[in-house]
Amino acid sequence: MSNVKETTQIAVPGADEHPCLALVNSVSILPRGKRHDDLADPEAVRAWLLARDLIVPEALLHEYCRGRIVALRESLRGVFAAHTAGEVPPPDAIEALNRTLTSAPGALLLRFEPTKGYTRSADHPTTQVVEHVMALIAEDAATLLASEDASMLASCEADGCWRFFLRTHARRQWCSTRCGDRVRAARAYARKRAHVAHG
Repeated sequence: MSNVKETTQIAVPGADEHPCLALVNSVSILPRGKRHDDLADPEAVRAWLLARDLIVPEALLHEYCRGRIVALRESLRGVFAAHTAGEVPPPDAIEALNRTLTSAPGALLLRFEPTKGYTRSADHPTTQVVEHVMALIAEDAATLLASEDASMLASCEADGCWRFFLRTHARRQWCSTRCGDRVRAARAYARKRAHVAHG
């Protein structure tokens, strides 16, 4: 349990500002190659979205909603992986992002309440909660990829780490100090073994 907490709560540069980065990093590899998914069931998805103020507390999510958000995560991972490797992104991933961008109704509806007067707000009934959230995340991803900050997007160079982050400086190689410490410890161990073998 402590491993899960440590892994899922690592502060990754850019993830607080960009929900698309947080979403992509919501799946990780634990020690011994076990896969951990922050979005393992609808309740976990709901908690994840609530923690980022992407839904209201009364919003209900079902397995169908979870499946759609996980599919968006996979599309984003494909685009981010291609971008950081300097490759052409998978066309189906770009198409999926564009479909997501246009899936939520964008019009702000006019409302009238005797105590408040006229107001405008989006209408997102339960069936549209997931579309709204996904469109917000896709918009964030599209804005990031088309901006100057896109050059800062990087994948962690630590073995077994799946995370993406925004480089805070040009030489940064790892998503967190934890990954950096792990790599340095592995290198020190390898040097020590090589020294013993040749000693």
